[in-house]
Amino acid sequence: MKRSSAMIPLFIFIALALLLAVGLRLNPRDIPSPLIGKPAPVFTLDRLNQADQTDLKETFASASLKGQPWVLNVWASWCSACIAEHPVLNAWKDKLGAPMIGLAYKDQDVDAKKWLLDRGNPYSQVIADRDGRVGIDFGVYGVPETFVIDGKGIIVLKHTGPVTDAVMSEKIIPALQAARVAGAQ
Repeated sequence: MKRSSAMIPLFIFIALALLLAVGLRLNPRDIPSPLIGKPAPVFTLDRLNQADQTDLKETFASASLKGQPWVLNVWASWCSACIAEHPVLNAWKDKLGAPMIGLAYKDQDVDAKKWLLDRGNPYSQVIADRDGRVGIDFGVYGVPETFVIDGKGIIVLKHTGPVTDAVMSEKIIPALQAARVAGAQ
């Protein structure tokens, strides 16, 4: 009896080690968002105007995109992974066939403007989420993250991490096409 009691901690340790090993093999980017299939948060934020403009009172409302699919890319000038995805966004901006909104997440306006001026601006609108509240509403874990929202305002895709050509052609473009078909029905 004593011998079997002494083995219990060993079995618990082995079970925990196996769970840890399985957990470490999971890709955090594959964690499904609970927001998929749910209405996208509605927001109004200041537009991040270009470097030669100073009026930040102009706002952008997500409701203005109702009736058409669109892409929301959450990024920041301090994000190293955003640097990696930015050339891809620039290359695909004219191939999307939908507005791509850039959400500057917890960033300084001057830094975000300079970043876009230096690297190019792939976005149809750039908006400033200075305190990160809209990002929180979208369930953002970190940057970059990209969402596809259909014309009814429903989130149909969330991609965590940098957008690559493969992600664009295998996930984002098909999600936009499906959103267009669903919106036409």
